[in-house]
Amino acid sequence: MSATRLPHIRLAEINDAPAIHAMLLGIAKATGCEDKFKSSPNDLARDGFGAKPAFEALIAMDGETPVAVCLYFPSYSTFRGKSGLYIQDLYVAPTHRGGGFARQMVAAVAKRAFDTGKAYIRLSVDAENVIGQRFYEKLGMRHAEDEKIFVLDGAAFESLAQS
Repeated sequence: MSATRLPHIRLAEINDAPAIHAMLLGIAKATGCEDKFKSSPNDLARDGFGAKPAFEALIAMDGETPVAVCLYFPSYSTFRGKSGLYIQDLYVAPTHRGGGFARQMVAAVAKRAFDTGKAYIRLSVDAENVIGQRFYEKLGMRHAEDEKIFVLDGAAFESLAQS
C-alpha cells in the first residue's frame, strides 16, 4: 500500500461486479472452498445492482486497483425490534493487510448502518478462521454462543420447497 495515499472506500457499482467476484474468489481460495464457489460476475451484477438489490458492497480502490470489498445485506432482529446489516463477505488484498484496513472497511459498514437507522451488525466466521475470529472480537463483536447457523440448500432445499 502506498505510504502517501490510503485506498478510497466507496459504494460499489455494477461495473465493479468483476472485481468483487475476483475478491470473493480470493476468499474461497483462502478458505479451501474454491470448489463450492459457483457465482459469476453476472450473478453479482444481476442480484446486487438491479431494481431490488439483494446486497450492497463497499469497495476500496488504491488508485484504479480494487483492494478490498465488504458485502452486506439487510437483517432484522425480532428480539431487538430493530433492523441491522449482515456482513456476508470481507476481503482485503494481501498487499493491504496488517495496517488496520479491514477495521476501516467494517467501520465504514457500521457508519452506513448507523446513518440509515440500523442498530447492529451480524456476521459469521469460518470455524477454522481463528485470525478472523480474533479480529472481530477486537472490534467489540461477541460470539453468539446460544446460536448455531443451519443451512438448507441443494437437493434438500429443492425437496422441501417442492413438498
